[in-house]
Order: sequence, then structure tokens, then C-alpha cells
Amino acid sequence: MKQLKLTFLLTVLMSMVGAKTYAYDIAVQNADGVTIYYNYINNGTELEVTFWGTSDYYYLYLYTGNVVIPEEVTYMNRTRKVTSIGKDAFSECNGLTSVIIPNSVTSIGSSAFYSCNGLTSVTIGNSVTSIGEDAFSDCDGLTSVTIPNSVTSIGKDAFRKCWGLKKVIVKDIAAWCNIKFVGYSSNPLGYASHIYSDEDSEITKLIIPNSVTSIGECAFNGCSNLTSVTIPNSVMSIGDDAFSDCDGLTSVTIPNSVTSIGARAFYYCSGLTSVTIPNSVTSIGSDAFSNCDGLTSVTIPNSVTSIGSSAFCQCYGLTSVTIGNSVTSIGASAFSYCSGLTSVTIPNSVTSIGKNAFNCDNLATVISLIENPFNINGKSSSDRVFSQNTFMNGTLYVPTGTKEAYKATYGWKDFVFIEEGTGGGNEPVIPETKKCEKPTISYQNGKLIFNSETEGATCVSSISDADMGSYTTNEVELGVTYRIIVYATKDGYQNSETATATLCWIDQEPKTEGITNGIANVPANAILIQSGGGMLTIEGADDGTPVSVYTVNGTQAGSAVSKNGQATVATNLQAGSVAIVKIGEKSVKVVLK
Repeated sequence: MKQLKLTFLLTVLMSMVGAKTYAYDIAVQNADGVTIYYNYINNGTELEVTFWGTSDYYYLYLYTGNVVIPEEVTYMNRTRKVTSIGKDAFSECNGLTSVIIPNSVTSIGSSAFYSCNGLTSVTIGNSVTSIGEDAFSDCDGLTSVTIPNSVTSIGKDAFRKCWGLKKVIVKDIAAWCNIKFVGYSSNPLGYASHIYSDEDSEITKLIIPNSVTSIGECAFNGCSNLTSVTIPNSVMSIGDDAFSDCDGLTSVTIPNSVTSIGARAFYYCSGLTSVTIPNSVTSIGSDAFSNCDGLTSVTIPNSVTSIGSSAFCQCYGLTSVTIGNSVTSIGASAFSYCSGLTSVTIPNSVTSIGKNAFNCDNLATVISLIENPFNINGKSSSDRVFSQNTFMNGTLYVPTGTKEAYKATYGWKDFVFIEEGTGGGNEPVIPETKKCEKPTISYQNGKLIFNSETEGATCVSSISDADMGSYTTNEVELGVTYRIIVYATKDGYQNSETATATLCWIDQEPKTEGITNGIANVPANAILIQSGGGMLTIEGADDGTPVSVYTVNGTQAGSAVSKNGQATVATNLQAGSVAIVKIGEKSVKVVLK
């Protein structure tokens, strides 16, 4: 019985010897006679390029020379579109020198061209939306790459170790700003350092289009050829690593619409000599301006509530810092190793100071306006808030009547020299600057009207068309929707908070009868939508018109009926979230303020 079982097992094993399970379903020659291997995908209706062989090692060096992937393949009288470049399809094909990916392809799989050392040219079709992890990793012969406007995501390490890259061609900056990168090695700019609008036009003075609302993570990471960046009022956030390692950058204009500056947003921008943080910003991310050793002064406005860890760490040239009186937390190492900093004033709003926050050896004057001191890490701790030199030789100035409280509070009591204000009104304070009143927005007789109650204030507005952009579809629906951003400004005053609104037209169809000049007459109701604290106000709809607000997932968040030309809808939606406002039969997408 045992002998019978053994004989059966040997028979099975022998039957497997020589059997091959190939990685592909069909093999078809292209117009140049090059055999390309494919798998059926999407229930056999489409094709994906793959490799030949029974394991990853059998396809090495298989594809060589110039490979043109066709848009369609006919096999056994069946024609199918090629829509994908599969995982590992050309991986380690060192003899491959160029490849053309057709417009039919929508995705490039992970490691698709991994370590193709001989690859010097790649053409990516303008329908590709995703480039996978490690897709072109270790392609050190690649010198230039054009990323089409259709791309929305590039995976981790997609262009890692592409040391030969010198040029990245980006034809639509707005589309580029919206790409989802996964880490700096996914962005080819990190290796090329030079961005072009076409083969011959290098971009050094970057102007972000006013259709952009957010500059994505790692968008311009490592682009050292940039010297200046202008950001429009449409932008509300600057993502993590957005401009990190742009060491050629000397100036950047951040508008009053931006509310958050992400982690490492301007990390290692060593050429940056000055930056104005507008009073719309509420948070500064960790390492946001770390190692910007060209910075000499920074004013953090009253709108900011938190300064991230290492936000200004190792800014060696920094000699002046003004911290706004709304900041509640100063992160660990926020100003650590700022050797040029000799004095700092900490406002009364601060409730926490992280470890090594002001570890600056030359900091000789610390002015604390904190009336109720809290514990901080003292001089005996390796995580001390201030340097040993500051604790031992610097002077801590505190509000009148609080010296004993400071001397009894852990950390603060380690200062050898603590002095109070004179009590005669001469103690150090942060000078208060009046702030312009936030403007109102209305629409009357075909005109937008802005008004601030601050006498003599000027309203600065930015209006962007929601239809602006580049499209890859055959049909584009135009919603005639405008996004309005406005703030008030006046000499000697802080800029006001930003007011936003959405303007659109509804319920009317163009009158085309009797047109002689090619221009249609379009009677329409102008609708102005404003939001704040989850509340939406819709002005301009006819009385009795139903108004509903939905989340992007289709869940109703609130509703009302227009009365006296206005409807107010209360929701639980958070600022920054996207809502769909349905006015009658018209739907409009808005971003809540």
C-alpha cells in the first residue's frame, strides 16, 4: 500500500516537470514586428501588456530596442483595446531603449519599467491617470519625461534613482498641482530639478493658475531651478513638502486665502530671504520653514494658533521673530538652533511649549507675557525648552506681579535672572494692530459689491471660473459658476479675514431666436452662495424655491425654502468640506468656509 502511494506521488510530480504556466494569454506582433505579450482584463474585453515567461526571471532582457505599444490588437478576428501596462511588464529589460505608450492606456502598473537602465525615452499617452509604485524606478538612463494632464496619481518611488533626469515637462500647472504623489521619490522633479512647459521653455518664475484651490503634497519638491512663486487668492492650502528643497527660491507670495501651510512645505529653501505669512493662516506645519537659513525675520500673524515642531528649526540667519497673540502651542524644536536669534517675546495666549523649542545659544532676552506660567522642560533636561546658556545668562522678563509664580514653576525657575516689568506701563508688550473688518459680498444690477466697515479700507478680490482647466473628455459641461474671494486692507491695519462666496446663474435657458451677431441672450437668475460655521446663505432664488444641501456622498445635510429672495440652511458640515447645493433643479458644488 505504501509502495502504491509513493508510485502515485512520483507520477504526479513527473507530470508537472516540463509544464509551463506562462505569464501571458496571447502574443501578437506590432506594426514593427516586435512581439508584445498581453493578458485579458475586464472580463476579456480589454488587454494589458505583460511579460513572457514562467517567473519574473524569464522575461529579463526580452523587450529590446524601440517598442511601440498599439492602441488596439486584433487576435483571431477579435479586436481589443490596450488599456493597461501590467505589473513588471518591462521590468529589468536593460536592452529597452524607448517605448511609446498609446492614448488608450489609462494605467501603468507597479514596477512596469523597473530598472530599465537602457531606457532613454518614454512617451506616456494622454489618457494615463495612474502611474504605479516603482514604475520607472532605477531608470537612470532616462533624461526627460512628459507627464500628461490626465495623470491624477503617481505611486511611491515611481521615479526613485532616476539620476539621469534633467527635464520634467508639465503642460498644465493646475493639473500638476492636483496630482496625488506618495512621497518625494514619486515626483520626477526631485531628480530632474528642472520643470518645463515644453521642450525648450524652462519655468523659473512659477505662477500658479487661479483655478487651483490647493497645492498638493510634494508638487514642486526638489525643483531647485525655481526662483519665485506667485500663489493666487484661490489657493486655500499648501500641502506637505509642496516646495521642499527648492533651494533656488528667493521669494514667495502667500495670499490671504491660505489657511494652512503643510509640514515641510518650504523645507530647505535656503535661498528664501523673506516670507510674509498672511493673517488667514491658522496653522504652520512641522518643519514648514526648517533649514531656511536665508530667512532673517518672520512675523507670525494673530490668526495662527499653532506652530508645528521644528517649523523654523536651523534657520541660522533668523534674527527677528514676532509671534502673534493667538498662538496657543509652540511645537518641539520650533526655533531650535536659530543661532542668530537674540530675543523672543512669548504671548499670553501660549499654553504649551515643546521640548527644545528655543534651544538657541545666543538667545539673551526672553520676554514672557504669560500671566499664569505652566511647567516647561528645565535646564537639567535633555529636552530643555531653552539652551543652557539662556537659562544661565539670559534674562527672563515677566509681567508685573508674577515673578514669584515663575520662580515657583518647573522649568521657568531655572532662569538665574528673572525681572518684572516696571509696573508703570513700560513692561514689554506686543503692540496691538487694528484689523480691518471682514467685507460683505453682494450682487446687484450685474455687479459684485464688496464693503468693509473699516473706513478707507480697500477690498482686494479674486474671482475664478470653476470651469477653468484642461479636460481630456469629449464633452465638457459648463456650469457658469464663479468662486469669489475678497479681503479688506488698509495701511496701518492688519488685513481682514477672507470672505468667500459662489456666484452662479440658474433656471433660464438661452434665447437663440433672432440671433444676428452670434451671441445668445441668456436671461438668468443670479444666485450668491455664502457659508460660515456650517450655515449656508443662498440669495437670489425666487420665493418658494426649495433649497437642499448634500454631502458629496449624497446624504442630505439640510434644507430650506427661499423667502424674500433668501434661504438659510443650517448644517453640521465642517469648514473646508465640499457640499452640493441644489436650488430647484440646479446643483452647484461649493467649498464651505
